Amino acid sequence: MKSFKFLVAIVLIGILFSYSGCKPKSDPGPSAQDQQLTKLSKAWTCTDAKLNNVTQTGYTNFKLTISSTAGQTTFGYSCAGRPTGTKSSPWPASGNFTFGTDFATQLTRDDGTPPLPVTYSVTDTQLQLTFTYSGQGYDGRVGNVLGTWVYTFKP
Repeated sequence: MKSFKFLVAIVLIGILFSYSGCKPKSDPGPSAQDQQLTKLSKAWTCTDAKLNNVTQTGYTNFKLTISSTAGQTTFGYSCAGRPTGTKSSPWPASGNFTFGTDFATQLTRDDGTPPLPVTYSVTDTQLQLTFTYSGQGYDGRVGNVLGTWVYTFKP
């Protein structure tokens, strides 16, 4: 009987030592929304801009910079190299985005002007934004910005 108690004590001590050596559970990592923010948060250079499936000139120097902080649902953007002169742009110089109903594919701009929402796809190497614009253009004639836009960017 003494040897049985001794054996049980040894097994219990072994179990305690094995559990005490376990690492604590690891951090689950960033949320899916924060992972999207990380992908979006870059300075993007326009490689193609189409209005109603027609490639638009004047966007070779267009840059969209998106900046965010993990955990935020509103994040800023700024634009540089927008078309000037008689060309107009559906982009103000800066503003904010929020995630749409589906954070993985939709953004909403804060300026109150349609498009609501902007549909997007993003990878580490490409961002594509698609929206139908019906507002007044920025820095040019209004009529040449109305319609469906598709922008393709690279970092």
